[in-house]
Amino acid sequence: MAASATIVLLLPLLHRGMASAMVLRLLLLMVVVVSCAVAADEGSVVEVWPMPATASKGGQTLHVSRELKMTAEGSKYADGKAILKDAFQRMVTLIELDHVINGSTQGLPVLAGVNVVVHLPADELNFGVDESYNLSVPATGNPIYAQIEAQTVFGALHALETFSQLCNFDFTSRLIELQSAPWTITDVPRFPYRGLLIDTSRHYLPVPVIKSVIDSMTYSKLNVLHWHIVDEQSFPLEIPSYPKLWNGAYSYSERYTMDDTIDIVQYAERRGVNVLAEIDVPGHALSWGVGYPSLWPSATCKEPLDVSSESTFQVINGILSDFSKVFKFKFVHLGGDEVNTSCWTSTPRVKAWLAQHGMKESDAYRYFVLRAQKIAKSHGYEVINWEETFNNFGDKLDRRTVVHNWLGGGVAEKVVAAGLRCIVSNQDKWYLDHLEVTWDGFYMNEPLRNIKNLAQQKLVLGGEVCMWGEHIDASDIQQTIWPRAAAAAERLWTPFEKLSKEWEIAALSARLARFRCLLNHRGIAAGPVTGYGRSAPAEPSSCIKQ
Repeated sequence: MAASATIVLLLPLLHRGMASAMVLRLLLLMVVVVSCAVAADEGSVVEVWPMPATASKGGQTLHVSRELKMTAEGSKYADGKAILKDAFQRMVTLIELDHVINGSTQGLPVLAGVNVVVHLPADELNFGVDESYNLSVPATGNPIYAQIEAQTVFGALHALETFSQLCNFDFTSRLIELQSAPWTITDVPRFPYRGLLIDTSRHYLPVPVIKSVIDSMTYSKLNVLHWHIVDEQSFPLEIPSYPKLWNGAYSYSERYTMDDTIDIVQYAERRGVNVLAEIDVPGHALSWGVGYPSLWPSATCKEPLDVSSESTFQVINGILSDFSKVFKFKFVHLGGDEVNTSCWTSTPRVKAWLAQHGMKESDAYRYFVLRAQKIAKSHGYEVINWEETFNNFGDKLDRRTVVHNWLGGGVAEKVVAAGLRCIVSNQDKWYLDHLEVTWDGFYMNEPLRNIKNLAQQKLVLGGEVCMWGEHIDASDIQQTIWPRAAAAAERLWTPFEKLSKEWEIAALSARLARFRCLLNHRGIAAGPVTGYGRSAPAEPSSCIKQ
């Protein structure tokens, strides 16, 4: 019988005044047993986020050489783009955390380097690329080298991140330590799509801020930056085919050139993060008409885009043509949500076009979405649409459509039952702008809930947390994203059987608090674990207690 259960059974004896010396001795014994068990359990905790698929450790402390080397003995990856070399240097910077490393390693066990073996020579960041890795850190050797083995360079990047989380600065020795060697870790993501949405239409985000978000994503192994670039409020992106579109930006300086965009995409790809571009059509597009008023149904009714005009689809074609030169991810997001079609029937010209083509408003909505899908396909993209398209005409969608769930639970199971793929972002759990949703709500949100069929489970590509921008900008985006996004990141990475259960929340909270502190040390302004999203520290205390 478990010690805690024994205590529960003995407590009524005390309550009834029946406690004997024997009962008291048993209670004291059980308290000691529980305390020892808790201490032992805490000692076995793996302080890596997200939790790896398997991990074992020992009791030896290694000291990381100040001249830590990376070797590639046995690797088939040439690293011609220096993806691995640069990642290794970033990792070293992360573990040093700007501390002065000036202690002596004389007479101490020293970790001399990391040997990285990548089995495949390619470095294209295709969707579904193998991200698995093995990491081992021996306790002895001459010299001692950690060993990373991965099929692709992107798996090796994840291994370097895990390695960095095993290291810490020791304030006594003034050296970087790696505790609990030997380590053996094998790891593989549960889902291929692990996303974070940012919104640069509601508030402009400077390029360095976007890059900081990308860096922070890699710390919890998120791999898709969903860039909701434009919306009704502003159109900040340069489109060479239609250069007046960015007249819809908030101001002259709140814009992204195509070179900026290329820089962001390449920055992300070198870190194992794909960039998913979104234009949300036909709704959420009022800003398009600032530069091209003919895209509006009328000067007084400006949204959705004019379904009756060929020029509308020519502009969409031009945008997606320009996108195809920059955004190399296989998917493009075409939105399709929250479409109020009343402008189409209240504008005489558009209303006449509807009558001429025998369409109701709902028919025109479907026509617009399906035609936009065909344009995207002509540029080599597979299309993601918000769930309203499925809810209204799911049987008419292109069969390669990925349906993006956001309105609530129960949608994913309907989508996959219809044979379509799905991404889960139900707003009641995975919308970061919903500050009332606490981290445990993010963690416990299961993408495969009620989906028992294995073939249908594979149609759920993964999930995404959404940082909508109405009430965030560069000043508070990171503390709104983190640490709650990390909770979802573990749900999407870690094997289901290794995920913490509801009755393990206390231990999980402690792990997440430590990861939140790590983010802070790395310069990411992650908010406290306790309280609601973006909350301030409640009182003076240690980082790991907040």
